[in-house]
This record gives sequence, C-alpha cells and structure tokens, in this order.
Amino acid sequence: MTTKLITIMTPCYNEVLNVREVNRRVREMAASLPAYSFEHLFIDNASTDGTLDVLREMAAEDPSVKVIVNARNVGGARSGMHGLLQAKGDAVGALFADLQDPPELFVEMIKKWEEGFPIVAAIKNTSEESGLMYRVRTAYYKLVARLTNVKVLEHFTGFGLYDRSVIERIRSGFRDPHPFFRGMIAELGLPTAKVFYNQRRRKRGISKNNFYTLYDFAMQGITNLSKVPLRLVIFFGFISAMLSFLMGMFYLVYKLVFWYSFTVGLAPVVLGLFFLGSVQLVALGIIGEYVGSIHTLVLNRPLVTEKERINC
Repeated sequence: MTTKLITIMTPCYNEVLNVREVNRRVREMAASLPAYSFEHLFIDNASTDGTLDVLREMAAEDPSVKVIVNARNVGGARSGMHGLLQAKGDAVGALFADLQDPPELFVEMIKKWEEGFPIVAAIKNTSEESGLMYRVRTAYYKLVARLTNVKVLEHFTGFGLYDRSVIERIRSGFRDPHPFFRGMIAELGLPTAKVFYNQRRRKRGISKNNFYTLYDFAMQGITNLSKVPLRLVIFFGFISAMLSFLMGMFYLVYKLVFWYSFTVGLAPVVLGLFFLGSVQLVALGIIGEYVGSIHTLVLNRPLVTEKERINC
C-alpha cells in the first residue's frame, strides 16, 4: 500500500525568527504519524531579513524541506495560493509562519480527512488578540453572511487541510490573479469538517498585516461573494432622489402659502449639497471597488514569478 504524502505549505515573509521553530513543530507532529510521509513546503515572498538564508540551511539539513522563492513581494494572498497549487501531497495543509496557529492540530485534521472530509477547516473560537479586534472580525463575518447566500466560515483564516481533489478544483475552476481563498472554499461548498483552537498571540517578529491589507481582505470578501452593495447604491439613489423631491415640494408649497414671511436661508441648501455629495462619494467608492476587481481580473497576471526552487 502506497504511503500517503501530506504537504504542509507555509508562506513566509521576513519570518527569520520563526521558520525554524515552525518546521521543528511540524516535524514533531509528523513523527507522531509514522503511517504518513510528510514534506514541508515554504514559499518565501522575497524576504529581506535573512529568512531565505535560514531556509537554505534547513533545506540542506532536511530533504523534506522544500522552498520556492518569489522574485518579488506579491502579497500574502497570491504567494500563499501559488504555494498551495505547487504542493504535491495527497492532502495539503496551510500553516502560517507566525506560530499563532498550532501545527499539532494537523493530527486531528488528518483524522477528519481520513473520515472522508475533503476540507478540514481550523476555526479559532478564542483568540489572544485584543477583544475589540475579535469583535470587529465577528461583526464583519456576520455582515458578509447577510450580504451573500454563500456560507462563509466565521473566524477561518485559511489554516486547514485540503484534499488533492480540492486543490485541483481550485486550479481548474478559479482564474483570479488576486485570490480570496476563504471565498473559494465557500464557493466550492464541499463537505467541511471543523476543528477548533485558540489562536495565540504572536511572540516573535511583527505582523505583516496593516490597516490597508486588512481592508483589502475585507473588501475582497464582499466584492468576490456579493453584488448586494451595488444594489444598495441604486436603492440609496432612489431614496435620496425621493427625499430631495419631497423636500423640494414641501418648501415650494410652504413658500407659496407664506410668500412674504417665509425665509429659507442657506442652511438647507448647504446641508442638502453635503448629503447628496456624500451619497455620491460612497456610491462611487463602492462601484470603484468592483471596477478595481474587474481590472485586476482583466490584467490576467500570474500569481507570482518564481526566482528559485530548492529541493523541489
């Protein structure tokens, strides 16, 4: 009987303090499952802090450590997706290098996979991040759930285990050069097992997610899965037009009745202009997000340009 291969894919960027530790914990997890063969694939997103030097040393010491080096930093979403598509395992696990997610959880994930689940999603039901941020994320997931009929997993970051058939479906079915992986998993709609864990606080290094990247992920989740915001623009336009018409008729009638005593002043005009201007700006912003998504898709650029492969 052929030994099943499990590939653990880890995207990394400037994680010189973490890559050895995450690989050590993956090897310890693999040692507890001798019936399987494991390889650890790192995809380095053009790190500048010495991460690649450490990865070279690890690959020289252990042939099961594979490394793909990007020519430039293309962002975590594109780099991670390319790594998943290059993985060769019968099942592919996605694990980030920041050590906030426990590699030991793959033991439970593999059991679920063997039970027949093509997708095993790790859900953080508690987190050591700030309570405010956790509540903001929860509110966002609930908003996305209301905007779309696609069931998006709450507090699912991509950490999980995926059958080879899932990877091949993503490869053949999606052509997005700026992928939203969590949305892809939701779109597939395949049977999914959930395992729960507590997400730890980052101990070494700094997070690569700033306000812009978090906003980008959030807007991707909405624009990829729902057209409701575009419909809301139309509804707000109708409502704004109706309110403006009713207010105009009210002031006209009031002026005709109290011709000599009624003075409107500039305040209603200024308030009306600011109201309509803000509605237009919000509408243009929403439309712009969708146009930007279309523009990215039309460019049809590759996910990454590889600079080098090690042990592959």
